[in-house]
Amino acid sequence: MAEIASSATDPGDEDLLVAGVDSSTQSCKVVVRRAGTGEVVRTGRAAHPDGTEVDPAAWWDALGTAVADAGGLDDVAAIGIGGQQHGMVVLDAGGRVIRPALLWNDVRSAAAAAEMVEELGREAWVARTGLVPVASFTATKLRWLRDAEPEHVARVAAVALPHDWLSWRLRGYGPADESPLGPDLDALATDGSDASGTAYWDPARREYDPELFELALGRPLRGAETGDDGDAVIVPRVVAPSEAMGTLEQDVDLPGGARASRGLVVTAGAGDNAGAALGLGLAAGDVAVSLGTSGTVFGVTDTAIEDPTGTVAGFADATGSRLPIVTTLNAARVLEVIGGLLGIDHAELGRLALQAPAGADGLVLVPYFVGERTPNRPDATASLLGMTPGTTDRAHLARAAVEGMLCALADGLAAVERTGVTVERLLLIGGAAQNEAVRVVAAQVFGREVLVPEPGEYVAAGAARQAAWVVTGELPGWSIPTTSIPADPHPEVLERYRAAVA
Repeated sequence: MAEIASSATDPGDEDLLVAGVDSSTQSCKVVVRRAGTGEVVRTGRAAHPDGTEVDPAAWWDALGTAVADAGGLDDVAAIGIGGQQHGMVVLDAGGRVIRPALLWNDVRSAAAAAEMVEELGREAWVARTGLVPVASFTATKLRWLRDAEPEHVARVAAVALPHDWLSWRLRGYGPADESPLGPDLDALATDGSDASGTAYWDPARREYDPELFELALGRPLRGAETGDDGDAVIVPRVVAPSEAMGTLEQDVDLPGGARASRGLVVTAGAGDNAGAALGLGLAAGDVAVSLGTSGTVFGVTDTAIEDPTGTVAGFADATGSRLPIVTTLNAARVLEVIGGLLGIDHAELGRLALQAPAGADGLVLVPYFVGERTPNRPDATASLLGMTPGTTDRAHLARAAVEGMLCALADGLAAVERTGVTVERLLLIGGAAQNEAVRVVAAQVFGREVLVPEPGEYVAAGAARQAAWVVTGELPGWSIPTTSIPADPHPEVLERYRAAVA
């Protein structure tokens, strides 16, 4: 079994404890680790509500529950929060959430995204933000808010993202009757990776673009670059990866009886994919394919990423480099849908899939069950092609589901490579990566060796690694065992899939 090891220095303090949080779409995970070795000391977890629109109070409650489940933070020196990107959290002057947050997977702003692309052009968006707006990004949700709920726009005093807002609450800020430090909106802070997913922050200049923010919300942006204005809206200041948002000057009570104690350092945190890249220790030449409910393909590079097609977004990572990324709405979701149809779990679906040959004898599943982000088809639906008496059975359908999920991500990998990113190592992560059929089919569809790291909460690991970086002054190197799946190229599988989606 091989290992992934970062090239950074080990701080050597094995007694120092740090915590990392992954506030994802589905749940909140808290992992406490030893700063020197990365050893997991304890963990906690709490569920988030379903839906594409969520009251942020649910995230705050889940954080408190997960912290308590992890044994608290009394012995922890620093904590970092990684979170789902793009979600729109709008606050009034009193620090209260104006309306439920629109999550990244809420596609109601698809028409707004198209309008914004039309207004400036793809090339201009890429040059200024590294991406082309789609319904996922915060800017398009602000445009939707402007058009659909103008009464709310008039109340907006600040715009934050999920991990920004949670970090702000953890540091003691919020509505006056709910927090010890009150609604100091100027205390909002974030990191470059999460800011880069808004579509109004430039990852090359590493600063907000006031014109793009106003184009989205119809209100001016307040900040160091824009001066002050009575009608202006606050956005979080961007904290450097190795710096802290702040240190608690008094105890902060969390929901569920948990507590964050005076002296706890709260770091910059990160967007979820940047957090996972940091947790995996990705370096130039490494690309990860993540199989959650949705799917992502991302790597780390020092060069600027420009893709006017909008397929690859040129986000920032959590170290000061760039994180080219492709995101799909349908990954493990595909296995859940087809498994539910067949009345079986993921493990049985995998066993069935391996009973059918590569290519499923021509049966192809186009897995756009909830529309799709890449390609940008928010209104698309799934389809099944190549049905014959010989392919319309449980094993072939299971095989087509696994192949459809992975072929969509193989197209994402090809798009990342077209931007000039070199793929020397391909890592397969996420819950579905533990399925034997998924591993076998991945080596066939991607046509190269696939490395599967041991299961872990890599977003939370990245947030904890960042916390260790801040309190020790050096980014620790934590090794991760991996399993190698040899390459077994079957290019015909991807060729049939591409013909089906054309």
